[in-house]
Amino acid sequence: MRADTAARSAAEASRLHPPPGIRFAGIGDEAAPDLAAQIRAHRLLGWSAVELRDIDGTALADLDDAAFDRVAETLREARLDVVCVDSRIANWARPITGDFELDRGELELLAPRCAALGTRHIRVMSYPNDPATPLDEPEWARRCVDRMSRLARQAEDHGLVLLHENCAGWAGADAARALRLLAEVDSPALRLVFDTGNGVAYGYEAYDLLTELVPWVDHVQVKDARAEGDEAVYTLPGEGSCRVADCLRLLLDHGYTGAWSIEPHRAVRPHEGRTDAGRDGVAEFVRYGRALEALAAGLTGEVAP
Repeated sequence: MRADTAARSAAEASRLHPPPGIRFAGIGDEAAPDLAAQIRAHRLLGWSAVELRDIDGTALADLDDAAFDRVAETLREARLDVVCVDSRIANWARPITGDFELDRGELELLAPRCAALGTRHIRVMSYPNDPATPLDEPEWARRCVDRMSRLARQAEDHGLVLLHENCAGWAGADAARALRLLAEVDSPALRLVFDTGNGVAYGYEAYDLLTELVPWVDHVQVKDARAEGDEAVYTLPGEGSCRVADCLRLLLDHGYTGAWSIEPHRAVRPHEGRTDAGRDGVAEFVRYGRALEALAAGLTGEVAP
């Protein structure tokens, strides 16, 4: 513990600070599968906030009660705040024709767990169409709005906020659809998470999308990429084509406060089952975090110590 404390103190002394009202965080399993290494990565950065997705390859909702209690206690001991829980609700693996009870059940399981972790935020998506038997767009839209409305009411009952990501799903890559979803669901329990790097993989310009959605963004995931053929190649923030600095500046200009949470997609991509054996996930996560700090410093004019 003393070694960890010394590492954290050294990190705090040398780090660049976020803009006022902003917290740096990261999606833990992008550093490593196990919680101990996820915590270590954040300590090395000197950061006090984490975004949770999987622990040892298991989604938070699938942990048994004893395992979850250990996670919550370990995070308390590490003094790491949880800014968001990334669920599988309406995500790329759950098409609009799938079993809705999976999503309702996951939300019900996560409600007390979010309370225990001290966060109200749950990342969701908006249901991809069925690839085998796709619905026409009006029916896809109708079902999506209906399901998200019911989920939002359920979230309201638990004091939670669902954060829709610009990723897979009916409203993921289209500002008009996202605004329609927000308007028709019409609930304080549905807001947006904006991922700066999803546009390359999903075929849109992230900055252009953000200009239309920025007032509804409550959480930010920082990613960058460039297109090489049909592939998205993920880069350090500021080195790709996603205009990450412009996105972050736009958010600040509109009064955004909250987390900027890194999702490097470099050494580890847990949701794709991909790990680069030639890279140290923790070291790459820390490198990525330092790149975000430097990028943020450029927005505020801070000079490195």
